[in-house]
Amino acid sequence: MALWSKLKDELDRAGRVAQGALDEGKIRLDSFRAKQLADRAAQALGYAVYRARQKGHDLDSDSYARLSSTLAGHEAEATQLEAKLSEVIRTRQHGDASARGGATDAGAPAEAAGAERASPSNVGGPTPGGAAHAPDAAGAT
Repeated sequence: MALWSKLKDELDRAGRVAQGALDEGKIRLDSFRAKQLADRAAQALGYAVYRARQKGHDLDSDSYARLSSTLAGHEAEATQLEAKLSEVIRTRQHGDASARGGATDAGAPAEAAGAERASPSNVGGPTPGGAAHAPDAAGAT
C-alpha cells in the first residue's frame, strides 16, 4: 500500500506544479496584453497631440482626459499583474526550496531575473516610463 500512497503523493505534487506553471503563464500573458494596450493608448495619445498641434492648437481637455485615463488604467493593470507575477515566482521559489528540504538556492534571484528577461512581456524591448514605441516612417501612412 505504501507504493500506491507514494505514487499518489507524487502525482498530486506534479499536478500542483503543472497548475502553478499554467497559472504563471496566464499571468505573464495577461501582463503582456495589458502592456500592449498601454502602448496602444500611449500611441493614441501621442497621435492626438501631434494632430492637434499640426492644426495649430492644443488637444482639448476632454480628449486628453479620456486618452490619459485609458493609458493610466492599462498601466495600473500591467503594474498589478507584474506584482502578482512576482509573488507567484517568489512563492514558487520558496516552495522549491522547501521541497529540497529547506535548502536555499543562492542563485534563485539571478534565475528570477533571467526568467524575467526572457518573458514574453519584454518582447520588443523595454518601454521606459510606459512610453509607446514610435512607428517607423515606412509603417506610418
